[in-house]
Amino acid sequence: MSNKDSARKLRILVVDDHALVREAVAEQIAREEDFVVVGQAGDAGKALELATKLQPDIVVMDIDMPGMICFDAARRIAVDESSPRIIFLSAFFHDRYIEQALKVKARAYVVKTDPPSVLLDAIREVARGGSYFSERVRSRLVVGEGKVELAEQGQTAVSLLTQREIEVLRYVARGLSKKEIAKTMHLSIKTVENHSARLMAKLNIHDRVELARFAIREGLAEA
Repeated sequence: MSNKDSARKLRILVVDDHALVREAVAEQIAREEDFVVVGQAGDAGKALELATKLQPDIVVMDIDMPGMICFDAARRIAVDESSPRIIFLSAFFHDRYIEQALKVKARAYVVKTDPPSVLLDAIREVARGGSYFSERVRSRLVVGEGKVELAEQGQTAVSLLTQREIEVLRYVARGLSKKEIAKTMHLSIKTVENHSARLMAKLNIHDRVELARFAIREGLAEA
């Protein structure tokens, strides 16, 4: 590594819908000599736009935000090894959130009640190519044979769904129409209709209202 490369600051995008939290996190990160905050966003849709435009090394993203679902944005941002790496920073650490974070290949999951140093440690570990999980998140994981997964996962109805089907289901729970879902996910209406049909078949649910109720009961409207 050249001196120029070693002196390069790590470029970070901070995403949170609460301005006070976002600015506090950005300020904390910017205090580090080897970090630079290249941008801030208040929702996942804007994060996707800025990640494409600014090409940060790491995106530190909240989970529970209005608009585009964070996991949908994360999946589009972290498309390959050269893409920005995702760190989720959340007040919540439900199993379903952790499972979704792993599915979209997030490199770290930090809880907001952790000491500030934990986020900085996570950023540095992810920058080195590793992964980092808060102690409360790590206690729910099993690491083995090159993969990380939730411990003691049961075969639930939701576990039968694909990632795309879960994303569609989340938007249904938020009350979006098929047209709105298609626009948000950058899909055709026909594709959304196909996902909806498969959802209903897998879950043995036969109308949109019941589908939304199921999603809400499963906590899929929260993120």
